Amino acid sequence: METNAKNFTMRMAVMEDAPEILAIYEPYIRKTTITFEYEVPTVEAFRQRMAGILGAYPYLVCEMDGKITAYAYAHRFKERAAYQWDAELSVYVDENCTGMGMGKALYQALIEILKCQNVKNAYALVTSPNEKSDALHKSMGFTLEGVSHNTGYKMGKWLDVSSYVKAIGSHDPQPAEIIPCSAVGEERIAAILGRIQGYLLKRSL
Repeated sequence: METNAKNFTMRMAVMEDAPEILAIYEPYIRKTTITFEYEVPTVEAFRQRMAGILGAYPYLVCEMDGKITAYAYAHRFKERAAYQWDAELSVYVDENCTGMGMGKALYQALIEILKCQNVKNAYALVTSPNEKSDALHKSMGFTLEGVSHNTGYKMGKWLDVSSYVKAIGSHDPQPAEIIPCSAVGEERIAAILGRIQGYLLKRSL
């Protein structure tokens, strides 16, 4: 798919983006084992999911020619208090727009914002095998921590899940308090997105 690099824009997601984001996610549910969901949620249910993340963690979109073509978000890894310095990352790219670097750019932006929130560890769970996702995480310095074998069943087969982790902050004896994404500041986030968007534009020239 041909495109003009100057038309790429990265920004924070808003609730009004829910239909476009869900349209990207839907084929992954219907046609792949990348997500373990069976049924496509309604737009309203998807909005509720977004509402549970927005403000607390970064939720980002990448637009091309004004249309959302990729999105990524972070959320709490596990609920117990001691896990609060961990976050899990997810990224999805329009099935017709892969290979342009949007997923990697969004991932990098997530990590930079999470650092500002004082998150120490970034996690990702990947259905195995998934060569593209495995390559993405390894290229970004994630380490394969382990594999859960036959842990999910979809599309007539049992599936493994690989767990990746990357330390994104120092593990101090007294870690700084986690702050919500909304407290990082719009200017700081805009600077991060602008810098990484610049890398994306240069890559696609």
